[in-house]
Amino acid sequence: MQNLELNTHLKFQKKYGQLIERDQENLKAKVQLEATEEMAVDEEGLIHGGFTFGAADFCAMATVNEPFVVLVRSQCEFMAPVKVGDIVIFESETILKDKRKYDIKVVGRLNEIKVFEGIFGCVVLDKHVLKRG
Repeated sequence: MQNLELNTHLKFQKKYGQLIERDQENLKAKVQLEATEEMAVDEEGLIHGGFTFGAADFCAMATVNEPFVVLVRSQCEFMAPVKVGDIVIFESETILKDKRKYDIKVVGRLNEIKVFEGIFGCVVLDKHVLKRG
């Protein structure tokens, strides 16, 4: 599970989630999020859930790994808080692949504690979503 070559989201900043493993054959990936002070929303060091969601979404996109993959829906649960200094590992598995449609399950864990779980509905387009005509 070591082929880290990406075909999508090439400008995604590693400070918001770094791809650490990818298995193209079995459509799985692993992303690491190191929670930093800039992600905090209060003096206690609570991390905004958007950073957690963003790293999980990136994990799903890296799993599909097609140039024009987009997120079309998600269903997720935030199960425990993340704070400054935490390292969350997101692991994906493909639960549905039907032509251009994928459902990717992503689980985020802080050590053995599940902090996030979600299903990401992804679709592979013929061209960039912002290209017209």
